[in-house]
Amino acid sequence: MKIFSSMLGATLLSLGIATSGQAQEQPNIVFIFLDNFGWGEPGFNGGGIIRGTPTPKMDALAAEGLRLTNFNVESQCTPSRAATMTGRYGIRSGNHTVPLGGGVYGLTQWEVTMAEMLKDAGYSTAMYGKWHLGWSEGRYPTNQGFDEFYGVETTDVTVWRTLPGFAEANLDEPVVMQAVAGAPATAARDYDLDYRGEIDGDLTEKAIEFIESKSSEDAPFFVYLAYTQTHYPNIVSEEFNGSTGKGVWADILHQTDSYIGRIVDALETAGVSDDTVVIFTADNGPEALPVGNANVSPTPAVHGTAGPWRGTLFTSLEGSMRVPFAIKWPGQIPAGSASNDVVHSMDLFPTLAAFAGGAVPSDRAFDGIDQSAFFLGDQTNSNREGVIVYMGEQIFGVKWRDWKVLFKENTTAFGATQSYDTPRVYNLLNDPHERESVLFPHTWAAEKALPQLQEHLATFEQYPPIPPGTPDPYVPPVK
Repeated sequence: MKIFSSMLGATLLSLGIATSGQAQEQPNIVFIFLDNFGWGEPGFNGGGIIRGTPTPKMDALAAEGLRLTNFNVESQCTPSRAATMTGRYGIRSGNHTVPLGGGVYGLTQWEVTMAEMLKDAGYSTAMYGKWHLGWSEGRYPTNQGFDEFYGVETTDVTVWRTLPGFAEANLDEPVVMQAVAGAPATAARDYDLDYRGEIDGDLTEKAIEFIESKSSEDAPFFVYLAYTQTHYPNIVSEEFNGSTGKGVWADILHQTDSYIGRIVDALETAGVSDDTVVIFTADNGPEALPVGNANVSPTPAVHGTAGPWRGTLFTSLEGSMRVPFAIKWPGQIPAGSASNDVVHSMDLFPTLAAFAGGAVPSDRAFDGIDQSAFFLGDQTNSNREGVIVYMGEQIFGVKWRDWKVLFKENTTAFGATQSYDTPRVYNLLNDPHERESVLFPHTWAAEKALPQLQEHLATFEQYPPIPPGTPDPYVPPVK
């Protein structure tokens, strides 16, 4: 058998077919993930200059690769990040809502993350930025496949020190954590308003240092760069303060675009640009709160934008679910390509596995779909037609192609949820603001869309969801 395997490997090599053991055939991966960044912000989606500043570096990523206009995420930070990292809806891992109340939360070590998959495939891995998938020993990124980590839990905590009553609450003050795999995480510094505007610059520098260090090695590398902008409070770095003359939001957009440019330039300088997949997207649609310089009174009221879509994060509207997306891989993903087919962030796990020669877990419910052939231009359409619309643990409805069927909906993040005895059906091409139900005469759309919900619910019989706060070690129940 060993002789046969050696002969097979030699044959594959002679044919130019990469095997999973060939590190030089595996692309590096840089995954840029913004926080609460609306669909309509970058120039490639019609934003940019109408938001106060051009975004040439973001736009170049889209021009040099594939732009998706129907790229979907979950409605809240934690479930969105859980789904992206595991290829599974957040409800499955017990991360279906933003954690409140403290205590243990996040991913059990039983979960297999994108980083663990790539680590097993031979990658060096690093994460810099916002995690929000556990903030206690055993739940940090270095417990989930990353070799090193520098970052934060979330960002709204930076205002806590300024609020009345916090000093008397006897709570831990927010900090930036750092860690390497195999060692306990330690506090690197305070995460306060003074550092809020500067952290993304530091994350950029750390990512560049990692790229420079790992580009000379044989093993491929994976960088998960989870920026903290444009999450509240939006405080611009001193370097970019006033750079546009158009206010805080435009300055931050300019800042973020510049940081992305520095990452791309670092790949060029290191000579690995052609061998690197670069992904640019976000975890959620735009903020629901007035945002601005939180340490300035009065706080300027500025808002993100979802472009033609209505709504913000924490809603069932397209403005919550759709975020900007661009991916480039020179010579592999056709430059200047675009699609409005449905793709979900969960699909990145199996797609990157296909690119990297990694393995997708087969012992659990897995919701991600391999889009590698679609991304590479080998097929015209996405392998996904729809997604389940979750709000916390509740199912609000489903999307199918350009249609949406909702049994519940909320139109503002802090408003009431409405439930319908008769579902509402929206045609997203004709009605991007989701205001007019066309159930009649389009009952056929509901009939086509809803079977995916039945199939989804059936999976919980064999694979029950992990309860929130489940400690390690977790062992799934036998079914």
